[in-house]
Amino acid sequence: MIFEWHVARRFLREGRTQTTLILTGVAVGVGTIIFLSALITGLQESIIERTLGNQAHIVVRPAEDVPRAVGGNPEAAGGPRVIRPPQKIRAVQRWQQVAAALAAEPGVIAVAPTVNGPAFALRGDGTKAVAIRGLDPKGYSAIVDLEQRIVAGTLGITGFQAVIGVELAKNLGIVVGDKLRLLVGDGTTAIYTVNGLIDIGNKDLNERWVLIPLRAAQTLFGLEGGVSTIEVKVNEIFTAQAIAARMSQTTGLDAESWMTSNGQLLVGLRSQASSSIMIQTFVVLAVALGIASVLAVSVVQKSKEIGIMMAFGTSRAKILRIFLLQGGAVGLVGSLGGVLLGVGLGAFFAGLVRNPDGSSTFPVELRGALYLRAAAVATITGLLAAVIPARRAASLDPAVTIRG
Repeated sequence: MIFEWHVARRFLREGRTQTTLILTGVAVGVGTIIFLSALITGLQESIIERTLGNQAHIVVRPAEDVPRAVGGNPEAAGGPRVIRPPQKIRAVQRWQQVAAALAAEPGVIAVAPTVNGPAFALRGDGTKAVAIRGLDPKGYSAIVDLEQRIVAGTLGITGFQAVIGVELAKNLGIVVGDKLRLLVGDGTTAIYTVNGLIDIGNKDLNERWVLIPLRAAQTLFGLEGGVSTIEVKVNEIFTAQAIAARMSQTTGLDAESWMTSNGQLLVGLRSQASSSIMIQTFVVLAVALGIASVLAVSVVQKSKEIGIMMAFGTSRAKILRIFLLQGGAVGLVGSLGGVLLGVGLGAFFAGLVRNPDGSSTFPVELRGALYLRAAAVATITGLLAAVIPARRAASLDPAVTIRG
């Protein structure tokens, strides 16, 4: 192998211009792969964080009442009239056991019981429809990090204290320490002291969210000791649908994953991933064709030297390995330059434009695994691209090449 490597290196040095051009091409290709992968991964993680950072990955709740047919003749043209019963807040039966079973599911990292329901927030002449979430702040923070979203006051939710969205506070003219009255559908009211203001990062949620203690919500909605939903966080977000299906089958409850409730987001993420793979595939093909064409020219240029080596006893297998080594070396060395190029492009775009909050408009996730993968792809591509030129070189007839 030492002989093959020595000859391969000499061939590359003698064709210095060609070698430089193909190394540059490989570096640009690898740099493009690294930059695009890092950029799309960063954008996906940013979108996921902004979208899923304020919600559970899976929500488990009792099944809704099914519509029923009333009146009418089933055989008549119009058929019976179907009435959808009003959906009321229902409790999860034996929710402690259910929560324990959900927490034991593989891939689940956090479980939090909640009571969710609609209400009206009243303050003076102001009235606003809101969404009440009864929760235990400590347990629920494992699902959504509430503490870092508090913009005024504290997260303390005990007794008759509440935390509300910043837009709701603005609409009702509320500041920390003010009183807020909540009215639910059956006429039950309760007065809470606003202990903090929270910015969820979503205007609609900021206009509706009212966080109160779990026990208070149970009393307000007549679910003494019960909960209406159990929210779940999983380790790998793209496994949420499969885990939700298992939960539904195990508990007999409805388990809805974020992949169902955010269908458009999922389509967008998959489209981004598919676009990235397609672009990278074409870049790899371009690199492979470039390496193959340079080595094919090298075979023609070095045909006499190849013939002389074969005449002096160099085996066809060694000739084959010489050109394979050239392809692998070009891929590996070019990939090192490509890593530097990709890191430079990533750093440039990451600092190019900033959001108002100081975060990067183009978040780039540069990781060591990405560099290794890109280098491996480039090296393997170089080896594969060299196969045809190497076989052609190994098949040359020494007599013909020397005489020609």
